[in-house]
Amino acid sequence: MAESPVPSPVRLRDRRATEAAIVEAGQRILLRDGFPGLNVQTLAAEAGCDRKLVYRYFEGTDGVVARLAARAAAELVRALAGAPPAEGDSLRAFARASLAAWLAALRASPLTLRLMAWALVERSPLLERIEAERAALLQAWMRERRPRLRVPPEGDPAALNAVLMAAVQHLALADGGAVGGLALDDAGWPRVAAALDRLLSVYPD
Repeated sequence: MAESPVPSPVRLRDRRATEAAIVEAGQRILLRDGFPGLNVQTLAAEAGCDRKLVYRYFEGTDGVVARLAARAAAELVRALAGAPPAEGDSLRAFARASLAAWLAALRASPLTLRLMAWALVERSPLLERIEAERAALLQAWMRERRPRLRVPPEGDPAALNAVLMAAVQHLALADGGAVGGLALDDAGWPRVAAALDRLLSVYPD
């Protein structure tokens, strides 16, 4: 029985270079044109390769999107790793620091924001998995940082946290625009931070 030929180093490098070119093309298209412009034809044209290679190396657009999601997740991990700790050991201080860090991480990752916007208007197993993986990333980061906290007996901290997280993510998606008449610019973002702090006043110091 003849042995299968071993790919030459040149061919191996060609494949890696083509894969990288396709992923970079996907990121450019997603950031420039949004998700409606992302398909096998546009990927191949942007990367300067044959459409067959998008199927061969990634099994279509979903494989490229999965690679971009992994890249976006790595961006979030790097941003969150550099977040300052909470100033104090109260639930309010922890929530304030966590929300501020998450907002900053989202604003620093346009790729993440594009994927989030896509998931808001389209449902698919891939996008649902990406959303679940991002949520798990955030939860793991918060668990690692969370001290032993006294949870107030009244109210519903979990529900409040969900509402505030949703608000923060919506604000990040609207960065540079406006929400409820508030411009999200250099003057508006400090007002957002002050408003979040006021909302968190329900937590004890």
